[in-house]
Amino acid sequence: MVKIALILSALVVFIFLSQRAVAEETTIGLYLLNLGKFDVSTGSYTADFYLHLKCETACSSDFEFVNGRAASLDKIEDASNDKFYRIQANLNSEVDLRKFPFDSQKIEIILEDKKNTIEKLVYLPLLEESGIDKSIAFTGWEIRGWKAGSGEHHYPVYNETYSQYKFSIDITRVAVNSFIKTFLPVIFILMVVLFSFLLDPDKLTTRIGVAGSSLVAAVMFHVSITNQIPAVGYLTFADKFMVLSYLVLLTSFVVNIAMLQLQELRRQGLVEKIHKKTEYSVFIIVPMLFAVLFWFFL
Repeated sequence: MVKIALILSALVVFIFLSQRAVAEETTIGLYLLNLGKFDVSTGSYTADFYLHLKCETACSSDFEFVNGRAASLDKIEDASNDKFYRIQANLNSEVDLRKFPFDSQKIEIILEDKKNTIEKLVYLPLLEESGIDKSIAFTGWEIRGWKAGSGEHHYPVYNETYSQYKFSIDITRVAVNSFIKTFLPVIFILMVVLFSFLLDPDKLTTRIGVAGSSLVAAVMFHVSITNQIPAVGYLTFADKFMVLSYLVLLTSFVVNIAMLQLQELRRQGLVEKIHKKTEYSVFIIVPMLFAVLFWFFL
């Protein structure tokens, strides 16, 4: 009985290994030649690349792009176990704008066979034939690196699992340009308000006018910033920066109004006291608030 059990166990293991061995391994190399404009409102972009498929027996050329469609596909080499293509594809990836305008994105090229499940076909990365051409100029973004790998994609509705090949490119916005275009105008608006605190209390009406007009200007500039990106269900870093700016501008407006009211009540001593405490301290407190914002939320 023991021998029969051992024979049956060995037979089960053999059958299992035989079934596993049926899966054809296809190694994929992808060399990226060019990237088109990345539209953050839709997450769409175009990619131009070479695709190399190598197989032990016969390669399946019946693949598709899970996150887009091929606009053109040219066969350069078409042997049974070695296929080489040049492809231009219209693709899209998920966009995360929480750290806008200092956000980083991951754009992907995802391949999957149309018919063969993972039991029949497995994709593996061919790293020595993968990469990104150095001549790529991706306007408005910096390419930080790339990664190639494979995974599984399960379809619960059909109870089928397919092997996937993923080529991902990490991109980030040019930090200096993003800072200048997004935050520098607001910083100048804040500086004008802060310097108004150096004016003597007899210029309170001027100070109130500066604070009020600066608040309106900040709101209008915030609107122009939000128009650069699609509507999202969360606050971006630019939104948080502007909320803090509103708080500073509104506080300065309220302080000046309070000082003017005290001046009309002829409480000049209290007005002078508030003026002395805020005249230079705002140049320390406000930068510290923004430093905390950048430290904890960026």
